[in-house]
Amino acid sequence: MSQTVVAPAARPPEIRPVSLATLKAALRGGWADFRRAPTYGLFFGGVYVLFGIGLFWLTRATGQIYWLALAVFGFPLLGPFTAVGLYEVSRRLEERQPLAWRGVLGAVWRQKDRQLPSICAIIVLIFLFWSFIGHMIFALFLGLSTMTNISTSYEVFLTANGLMMLAMGSAVGGALATLTFAITVVGLPLVLDREIDFVTAMIVSFRTVTTNIRPMALWALTVAALLFAGMVPLFLGLFVVLPLLGHATWHLYRRALG
Repeated sequence: MSQTVVAPAARPPEIRPVSLATLKAALRGGWADFRRAPTYGLFFGGVYVLFGIGLFWLTRATGQIYWLALAVFGFPLLGPFTAVGLYEVSRRLEERQPLAWRGVLGAVWRQKDRQLPSICAIIVLIFLFWSFIGHMIFALFLGLSTMTNISTSYEVFLTANGLMMLAMGSAVGGALATLTFAITVVGLPLVLDREIDFVTAMIVSFRTVTTNIRPMALWALTVAALLFAGMVPLFLGLFVVLPLLGHATWHLYRRALG
């Protein structure tokens, strides 16, 4: 009688303490990787910049300036997609493997057969949910303002309903962005680096954040501040900000998990 041998599941990695020194070391490592391989950083950052510029001009062309604010709040949720290529570059630099476009892009492409699409699908669902909730919040507070053109009459946002809408939208958007950060900050590099299922990777990432709540909250604020600062000059600052954060996140992952 033949027996089926089931391979044991990969054990979740050990969560290490994260401190302010860890965050500084991660940023230094990220900047060093960007300087060592600037072409790759500019390429992956450029994809993000082009998408942002296209979204900006599409919003202006339709005349719906309000929805640009909705997109800006949800825009950072898409960051992990382009970060995967930066993780691969940092991994190769760390292991002293040769850098070549075919190897880097090929490694990213091969992720389609692993766990990365599943965790990215979760990110898309969160983004779509945010878009739906954003419309609902707008309809709830300003849906009866039929005589106001919000694309030109920005003073509507200074009314009681307008301020409540902005507060509610910011709170919901911040909560969803925090959730996305918690399940991906080390979850994405984890599924790229190891053979582990995406649910376990998200749980490990969430536990890493909750175990090191203060330093990881500081890291989240740093990421948010740098991303929004990079988006201000027509998204052009993301040419530098996104590669820096992508490489730095890899180094944070290496230090946070054993």
